[in-house]
Amino acid sequence: MKKDFIVSNKIDMSVYTQALELIEQSRYILIITHVNPDADSISSALALSNLFYENKIKHKVFNISSDLPQNLDFLNRFDKITDQLPKFFDLAISVDCGTYPRLGFKLDENIPLINFDHHKSNNNFGKLNIVDPMKSSTAEIIYDFFKHNGLYITKDSATALYVGIYDDSLAFSLGRCDELTFDKVNFLVQCGASPSGIANKLLRRDSLAKYRIIPKVLDSLELFKEGEIATIYAKKEWFKETGAHNRDCEDALDMIMSMSIVKVALFIRLVSGKARVSLRSKGSFDVSKIAGHFAGGGHFNAAGCSVDTDDIEKAKDLILKEIFELYK
Repeated sequence: MKKDFIVSNKIDMSVYTQALELIEQSRYILIITHVNPDADSISSALALSNLFYENKIKHKVFNISSDLPQNLDFLNRFDKITDQLPKFFDLAISVDCGTYPRLGFKLDENIPLINFDHHKSNNNFGKLNIVDPMKSSTAEIIYDFFKHNGLYITKDSATALYVGIYDDSLAFSLGRCDELTFDKVNFLVQCGASPSGIANKLLRRDSLAKYRIIPKVLDSLELFKEGEIATIYAKKEWFKETGAHNRDCEDALDMIMSMSIVKVALFIRLVSGKARVSLRSKGSFDVSKIAGHFAGGGHFNAAGCSVDTDDIEKAKDLILKEIFELYK
């Protein structure tokens, strides 16, 4: 592979060397993005895909569904992502999968798995686990994989990595971003990533349906504990009425969290007959504990889970009960 210079890091990063060795020994690689993929998972996968394509390493990027976030279609090789498993692969790489079920299928136990992730909930399910909950994103960990191994970062890979870091850090606003994160982002810009171009692609291509459903979601707002805990939801019929996609109303939760009074918020939607719950918090309240109670996971201030019911009110009551027990 074409090499670039290696930067030093205080952390023992020998696992990155081992990962490259597994990659170079393989004949065909499956890169796995998680169920209901977000920008971090897709971007991390495509950064690797561009690297492999440029170095003639046979591979596929896989997602269990063909329903992908179309606002990422400007990333190179996005159109190559498939929901069909190849007949043969001898190495799997999961990106941003906080738990094994997030892969969406069961992997043959004889196939080695490299697990790249930054979720606190990750229980090291791979043969090789490169997991750091202190990183802003999985994309930042993939960046470290490139740099530790001296791998050349092209414009296409740089753009993908920038998108992953930008999106998963909520535009560099989360506490997991530190001075090293910005050093990395600066280097990605030097490699060809365009901050303004990326922002335009991510932020200025909304559907009309989004602005039809968000007012309905915001109108569902309920406040508890003197306004410090907030709930919102989206009913199934609202999507039919507006033509919106599930992803079109995700910004509603960030809007609620922008209210100064709100410290904890949850958002409920029905997906495949189950209540999908997104949780957010400010400060010292760990929402990953709430998600973990329902077999979900995530980060300290951002997590998610599913509740086995198609009754939004029931799901809301169950989640609130757990929040009220921990919230002081």
